[in-house]
Amino acid sequence: MIGLLQRVSSARVGVGGETVGEIGRGLLVLVAVDRDDGEHDVARLAERILSYRVFPDTDGRMNRSLLDEGGGLLLVPQFTLAADTKKGTRASFTRAAPPEKGEAYFRRLVAICRERLEIVETGRFGADMQVALVNEGPVTFWLES
Repeated sequence: MIGLLQRVSSARVGVGGETVGEIGRGLLVLVAVDRDDGEHDVARLAERILSYRVFPDTDGRMNRSLLDEGGGLLLVPQFTLAADTKKGTRASFTRAAPPEKGEAYFRRLVAICRERLEIVETGRFGADMQVALVNEGPVTFWLES
């Protein structure tokens, strides 16, 4: 699985002009599922998202995790992260999981995160979404399980 993690002051995702997920300070994570991912990848990505140290401590060093900070988490499914862009000028999506598997694994990721964090919001799988964010730092990390 792939998670593009961004530390944010605020983030929201909308579908058809309606806000479906919104957080204040925390993390926005765009999520993709690879064809070869297994259940262990879901648990591993959840652990990395929740415990990755991206927030500053009292000395300004990135030593605090989302669990330490208690901020919000906005998970947004985005299969295009699994694209192969090595050749040509058009992406190939053969590496991405089929939609049924992608949605099931995304839902499992959300469930795991909700077990450990109070504020977990989501985008809508398969929808045309509009994502707005204020990236704090900017701080962005590419995580893989």
